[in-house]
Amino acid sequence: MDILWAFLFCVFIGPVFGDNVSSKARSCSDVRQFYNGKGFSLSGVPQAEISGEHLRICSQGYTCCTSVMEDELAGLGQREVEGLVKEAGRSLQISLSGQYKSFEGHFVDLMNRSESSLPEFFRVAYGSLYTRNVRVFHDLYGDLRRYYRGSAVNLEEALNDFWARLLERLFKDSNPQYTIGDEYLECAVKQAETLRPFGDTPRDLKLKVTHAFVAARSFVQGLVVSGEVVRKVSLVPLSPECMRAIMKLTYCPHCRGMGSAKPCANYCRNVMKGCLANQADLDTEWRNLVDAMLQVAERFKGPASIDMVMASFPTRISEAIMTMQENLEAFTSKVFQACGNPRMAGTHSSATEEIQKREKITEDRTAFTTSSTTGARLEKLVFNVTAKLKDVQQYWVQLPGTLCSDKVVAGPANEDKCWNGMTRASYLPEVMGDGLASQINNPEVEIDITKPDMIIRQQIMQLKIMTNRLKNAFNGNDVDFQDTSDDVSGSGSGMCADELCPRGPHDITPDTVQPILIASPSEKKVKATGSRLRPCSALLLLSLAMLLLRR
Repeated sequence: MDILWAFLFCVFIGPVFGDNVSSKARSCSDVRQFYNGKGFSLSGVPQAEISGEHLRICSQGYTCCTSVMEDELAGLGQREVEGLVKEAGRSLQISLSGQYKSFEGHFVDLMNRSESSLPEFFRVAYGSLYTRNVRVFHDLYGDLRRYYRGSAVNLEEALNDFWARLLERLFKDSNPQYTIGDEYLECAVKQAETLRPFGDTPRDLKLKVTHAFVAARSFVQGLVVSGEVVRKVSLVPLSPECMRAIMKLTYCPHCRGMGSAKPCANYCRNVMKGCLANQADLDTEWRNLVDAMLQVAERFKGPASIDMVMASFPTRISEAIMTMQENLEAFTSKVFQACGNPRMAGTHSSATEEIQKREKITEDRTAFTTSSTTGARLEKLVFNVTAKLKDVQQYWVQLPGTLCSDKVVAGPANEDKCWNGMTRASYLPEVMGDGLASQINNPEVEIDITKPDMIIRQQIMQLKIMTNRLKNAFNGNDVDFQDTSDDVSGSGSGMCADELCPRGPHDITPDTVQPILIASPSEKKVKATGSRLRPCSALLLLSLAMLLLRR
């Protein structure tokens, strides 16, 4: 009678238990194919499901995964996600590098064209004046280039030195009948501080050149620093806790025979927000840096922009020289009064006579054409870089969502039958906020919010330093870039990482990176034919044992 009751229980109640249970074990052929497709050996991989007590990450039901398979897939999942983060960072770094190169090329070309136009320009205006004093002009442009590239050049001192040396040469050329030594020239230069022989041009030009070059140098340096921050942060390894969460998200479905199930969208986001919590803490300072760069970019517009300043440089110098020639007699007289009469050196024709015979240069004359071609080029560069900076302003907080794209996670229509970490069903926990502090209750990734990643904290500090310098540059204050980063030079060499430089600029934003999370070679649903020890079988055996004992 006991056996009869056990039999009836198994017939009518037994089907409630299990998942399409049958006496035949569920095949692991799909998992074997998937596992081998990932590059792993099939040695030791079960042909049919086995008990999963050995699993440390996936749930311990019946499974097609051994402990070795679980470890290998966990490591693979970590490497894949780290590769995705690195590739997203590489795309952004390439874009920033391309923008840097464009600005660098433009600014260097401006200086080269401005300097190369001087010989012809001054030959027409002043004959051999440029040839005799070429070193003075060459040294000035050299100082401008070095300053732009981040060298320790005091721009105001460089400009003051240029005007002082030019005054010495012109004063000496204008008075060839005298023997004028270095001490006398030094005295003459001191008088220039009050007599202002070049008029207002040196003071006005100093203001415009300083503002323009401070803005240009700080802006390209901002591109360098931002690219370096992206590179370093993108190489930060994921934590062991994150590796476990990624395994559970990506490959545990395969171990459970549910390889065709895509992760629930919110489940994926919680995993990625936990894994990239430290990276998301860059958001505030990253936004501040972008805002500061957008402000400085405004300095490239209008008559005070670097292209207009460099284009008008020869004309402004010519104006200053002409002003001095017009007031030469008065200036010379006052210098003689203050410094004494120099010793006569004999009669020579004055070089001033040659200069004064030539046509006066008008303000609308420039050394090279700038109003349309150069201005349009700079305007396009500014437009491109500002558009790019605006696109990546939320890069770090958007990165988890980028990795959990629609191609990876289940769509809204499948929210009730997506992989939730345990089985096919809805995912109920709410999505966590951004940043480390918001992960205290993250149900998917165990994080110690009291221990932030130090590499990322260092990069946050670099962003703060660069933002402060950009703000100073926007206000026209000179800034020093010597300590911007531990391995970033003022010339921008830090933008070239790995094979980035040869590839050139790519307009790729983080949301265009194609995630490759959890792609099974076959989306065929594994047939549910597991060989489980069903409850009815156990009950039947127990009843039979009790009957035998009674006998």
